[in-house]
Amino acid sequence: MNQPLAYIHPQAKIANNVVIEPFSTIHKNVEIDEGTWIGSNVTIMEGARIGKNVKIFPGAVISGVPQDLKFGGEETTAVIGDNTVIRECVTINRGTTDKYKTVVGKNCLVMAYVHIAHDCWIGNNCILANSVQLAGHVQIDDFAIIGGQSAVHQFVKIGAHVMISGGSLVRKDVPPFSKAAREPLSYCGINSIGLRRRGFNNDKINEIQEIYRTIYLKGFNNTKAIDIIELNYPPSKERDEILNFIRNSDRGIMKGFHQ
Repeated sequence: MNQPLAYIHPQAKIANNVVIEPFSTIHKNVEIDEGTWIGSNVTIMEGARIGKNVKIFPGAVISGVPQDLKFGGEETTAVIGDNTVIRECVTINRGTTDKYKTVVGKNCLVMAYVHIAHDCWIGNNCILANSVQLAGHVQIDDFAIIGGQSAVHQFVKIGAHVMISGGSLVRKDVPPFSKAAREPLSYCGINSIGLRRRGFNNDKINEIQEIYRTIYLKGFNNTKAIDIIELNYPPSKERDEILNFIRNSDRGIMKGFHQ
């Protein structure tokens, strides 16, 4: 159902049962899949690819031109996964020649006033609380939660099942399954509550906790900690995910907390 007071470019591809409320603007080269609701005063610009059953609240701007002086007008996209909710005044920029797309996964909640810059890749089931600001090229893996008013430096990687405290300045990579808080941002234990909610049993949670004790609490550098973990812990999905994350960290991982 498209309101007569909404503007929809004739070349936009809109599924039949999409609802577009008054005063919203849909540009050309936009695709919106079935069941999606577009609230009033939303602007969806060229390159948007919006999935099924997405909800976009008033004031949001999707697929805006990247705030990158190197951007030369190349054709890029901003992809929003199925069942994701985008609240008021969120801005999501499309990609540049780095990845050619910005991606927000399925079943995410992006709260009011969040900014997601060009070439960010956000996994499934993530929550970005109010006023989170992501610089370009940030990667956030599945089930991560970023507290309100946090700012994430460009090229930072945040692992799966991470919990980051509100108001954080995220300058380093945050390994999976961990909690991060304080200033400078530091390891504060593992996200045991979140892991239990997602079906991790006590043995698996204890395994993850012991691995992080070796990394953060026993005085080893990362290279030595990895060697000890590989020697003393049998291979598992979680062990290997943690170790591969640390090995592949370009910016380095956050430090442990010291009084």
